[in-house]
Amino acid sequence: MAEGERQPPTDSSEEIPTAAQNFIIPKKEIHTVPDMGKWKRSQAIEKLVALLNTLDRWIDETPPVDQPSRFGNKAYRTWYAKLDEEAENLVATVVPTHLAAAVPEVAVYLKESVGNSTRIDYGTGHEAAFAAFLCCLCKIGVLRVDDQIAIVFKVFNRYLEVMRKLQKTYRMEPAGSQGVWGLDDFQFLPFIWGSSQLIDHPYLEPRHFVDEKAVNENHKDYMFLECILFITEMKTGPFAEHSNQLWNISAVPSWSKVNQGLIRMYKAECLEKFPVIQHFKFGSLLPIQPVTSC
Repeated sequence: MAEGERQPPTDSSEEIPTAAQNFIIPKKEIHTVPDMGKWKRSQAIEKLVALLNTLDRWIDETPPVDQPSRFGNKAYRTWYAKLDEEAENLVATVVPTHLAAAVPEVAVYLKESVGNSTRIDYGTGHEAAFAAFLCCLCKIGVLRVDDQIAIVFKVFNRYLEVMRKLQKTYRMEPAGSQGVWGLDDFQFLPFIWGSSQLIDHPYLEPRHFVDEKAVNENHKDYMFLECILFITEMKTGPFAEHSNQLWNISAVPSWSKVNQGLIRMYKAECLEKFPVIQHFKFGSLLPIQPVTSC
């Protein structure tokens, strides 16, 4: 019988259990306050944080080597080689066994998200690869809609911490940086998500992110301000000179306008730029859609 001819059951309230369903007797799982973490976050989120913690630990195990050049420490290549070798095993800890066939494809985006081992650089294209990695996990059902806040402010934030440690430890070069005319040497997405976090904030306005006192007091709670703090730690001189684009953005009257402008800027400066997208990889989960004529 065709689907359109299928008749509903006579008793719509009757539910037929799935044959493969395994039933258990319910039991208590929340015994202490720390156990609330089981309730508040999915296992996938915790597994992704554990994956990133592993990458962080490998940095500690791979100290920079002595070399004549100040930038691009070659120890990064040793660190990256380990990731290249173990990426699929790491992803397999996050992806359920019944989705194991997706692991090789998803692992490519993880490897692409940490910088280039030849040039020892990192930029917004690598950041986009991590967003693609998370997107793939969403598409195969590992991450859920309920995880969306934790995806950004727990997983992506942990990714940022690891990337900043990579950049500082191995003195990585900015990939395709526009210098003073760019938003930031390394990142873009946390400024978008960070500005959305601050929309309708009762007292923090865009003008405050160039105020050192406001940044120092609030950076632990707000992704945008954490980005600003990292810039001031990595660069010297007046903020208006080394980060002119951000300085100009601080004059925008509201966070909603900042957020809208950054989204347009990201599309124009990252997603529509050949030097960035030429390195992006497409597969079955993120296929490239050919342009069709009208």
